[in-house]
Amino acid sequence: MHDGSIGLFQVDAEVAAEPPPHYLGHRDRLRHRARRGGLDALPDYELLELFLYRSIPRADVKPLAKALLARFGGLNGVLCAPIGDLRAMAGVREQVALDLKLMQEAALRLGRETLTKRPLISSWSALLAYVHTALAHEPREQFRVLFLDKKNQLIADELLGRGTVDHAPVYPREVARRALELSACALILVHNHPSGDPAPSSADIDMTRQIVDAVRVLRIDVHDHLVVGLGGVASFKALGLI
Repeated sequence: MHDGSIGLFQVDAEVAAEPPPHYLGHRDRLRHRARRGGLDALPDYELLELFLYRSIPRADVKPLAKALLARFGGLNGVLCAPIGDLRAMAGVREQVALDLKLMQEAALRLGRETLTKRPLISSWSALLAYVHTALAHEPREQFRVLFLDKKNQLIADELLGRGTVDHAPVYPREVARRALELSACALILVHNHPSGDPAPSSADIDMTRQIVDAVRVLRIDVHDHLVVGLGGVASFKALGLI
């Protein structure tokens, strides 16, 4: 009995003496750097690491953060990726994917809140950043309309058409009807090109003219039509198409 208890004590002591996982020290150092230099000083993979710590508390998440960025082309691509594509990555459980989508939704709401506090015409760079964040990585075309009041402030940002990889159906009379319901005085049309090239197509130009004609009789202006792609945002107004 005496020899056995000594043996048990020795095993317990050896377990207690095991060093903590290496990633715990890395996390402490990363948090210290963030506090000292500010979060804006961290590269994207370290910022993503800090976020993933909350979803995956007992593992080294640096390889996963780098793999996500490589797979989806950057932080915006990670946050905008569909849940199914995120779940297909090794190490991404459902809760991790949901947490990433929550981070995206928070970013979009912050951007939308910024836009609602000032006239969009005088906040053009913020508007372009918002629509690019919202749509550049969407795998299907979406057609959205920003409804503005008489001061050009945002009333609503609404999805009026969702389609395929190269087409999103939209009906001019539906745009006009919704504008009347919201008492909108002006519109900004927005849709994305999943191909990545934001250059307007002939179909885009024709559809825009139909919407402009439909709302003109209601004395509603179309300020612009923005086409979003990974390569940037094309403006119909800047291109002389509206």
